Amino acid sequence: MTQSVKIDGSFGEGGGQILRTSLTLSALTGRPLQLDQIRAGRGKPGLLRQHLTCVRAMAEICAADVSGDALGSRKLTFRPRAARAGEYRFQVGSAGSAVLVCQTVLPVLASAAGASRVVVEGGTHNPAAPPFDFLTAVYLPAARAIGLDVCAELHSYGFYPAGGGSFEVRLGAERDLRKYERCASRRVVGVRARIVSAQLPPAVAERERRVLCDRLELDPAAVAVDRVASRGPGNAVCVAVEGIDSDERDVTELFTAFGSRGVRAERVASEAATQALTYTATDAPVGEHLADQLITLLALAGGRFRTARLSTHAQTNLTTVNRFLGDGVAVAEAAPSGTLVNVRPE
Repeated sequence: MTQSVKIDGSFGEGGGQILRTSLTLSALTGRPLQLDQIRAGRGKPGLLRQHLTCVRAMAEICAADVSGDALGSRKLTFRPRAARAGEYRFQVGSAGSAVLVCQTVLPVLASAAGASRVVVEGGTHNPAAPPFDFLTAVYLPAARAIGLDVCAELHSYGFYPAGGGSFEVRLGAERDLRKYERCASRRVVGVRARIVSAQLPPAVAERERRVLCDRLELDPAAVAVDRVASRGPGNAVCVAVEGIDSDERDVTELFTAFGSRGVRAERVASEAATQALTYTATDAPVGEHLADQLITLLALAGGRFRTARLSTHAQTNLTTVNRFLGDGVAVAEAAPSGTLVNVRPE
């Protein structure tokens, strides 16, 4: 019998990514998981609805034997079987991030033979999680770069705290897995922005647009304003930095800030602009947030990338992946040009 991988969920940043990454790598490697101290680093530890959705989604895809899958649970055992492609629908049941659920299951479905269609319902634009825009502009292009035939379509917007969003991801049956390579220097070829606004006065988006134009030196035409329908009010400012590396490969990054009650529109837009300017100040092709998510995705095919820095969140993710891959993820500092990450699956 394969020995279980034991993970202490309190290490590093002690959040939900330890759970999500552990589930993904358990399913990809076929190694059972024993997870304790789930989300011990959070103010409300244990499984919340979003995390429980990830557990049950993976259990369904892998016909896994699971114990501890209950709200508030701080312990979980997960024993996967072979992943099965097919049609799936997962409901978070709250405004929890549907995108994080998608990123948990997608690599596993990609490891299975056949096409899949996944509908996820919940939050599509959440603080402290990648929005749907990031999924389509940054994450899925990275998945296609390793050979996956994948696309996504938004059905409805779901902002925190009302939720109610929905999207679907379609994964083709063809697989042509190849190593990912994004280490060469990147130069910026364009910057554009999109302001998403739901149930808010038009003046809010206009104030945000003025800040973006001023800080990023953009023409107003380069800042789109989309007023959308949703269950509750919401606001997201997204800045896309379009680049190309010295190997002539496209490298697009997206930076997002979310509006919330009591926070001025100018502050929201300025936060998104600052993230974008921090990224453009270096020539590293991979941004901070994609770097975090690539570590798990590349467990499928392997590869290398260069980023300016690894966040604490990414370092925690890296440690989790290595528990399953036997130190298959190596990191090398390449000052002043950033950090090199090499992922070598088993």
